[in-house]
Amino acid sequence: MTVSAERTAQRGLRYTLLAVFVVGVRRRDPGAVVNAVVAAIGTCLPDLVERAYDIELRPWQRLYVRLGMVTHAVGMLGPYDDVWWWDHLTHTHSSSILAGAVFALSRHRGRDPGPRVVAVVACLGLLWELLEYAVHSAGTRLGFEPVLVSYGPKDTALDLVFDLVGALLVLAFGDRVLGDLAADS
Repeated sequence: MTVSAERTAQRGLRYTLLAVFVVGVRRRDPGAVVNAVVAAIGTCLPDLVERAYDIELRPWQRLYVRLGMVTHAVGMLGPYDDVWWWDHLTHTHSSSILAGAVFALSRHRGRDPGPRVVAVVACLGLLWELLEYAVHSAGTRLGFEPVLVSYGPKDTALDLVFDLVGALLVLAFGDRVLGDLAADS
């Protein structure tokens, strides 16, 4: 991917987030607005990681992280409710980003990434589901439109399963696709 293509893709993703924000404001949908803002901040993560750890991500790796932010935000406009697989996609995608970071860090330190990747993804996935439930419940009790939606125990279980799918994909393909990040400095 050329630098020009990467910049064009990045610009397109940021415009998409701006569109989600505007639609959220027009619909008076705080979930879409908050998710668009958080996702816009999240698109800066690859740049921050590169500066903080003096590494260089491949263009597709930066795009992959940014796309994960966009799919969550876009989902708030309807796909979470209307597209049966959207939630599974976003959980797999976001957990693979987390798993990739844990994988690369483990390999860089000369440790077996398997148990670490699974443990971190499972624990943070569970914490996310608890946060989602708490935010939804608090919003409902206080009479506010919740910015996160909890769809019940079956959805929570499926979310955790797809979090683990993302972790397992990273364990299966991590050495091939993340080898540049795991190398010794």
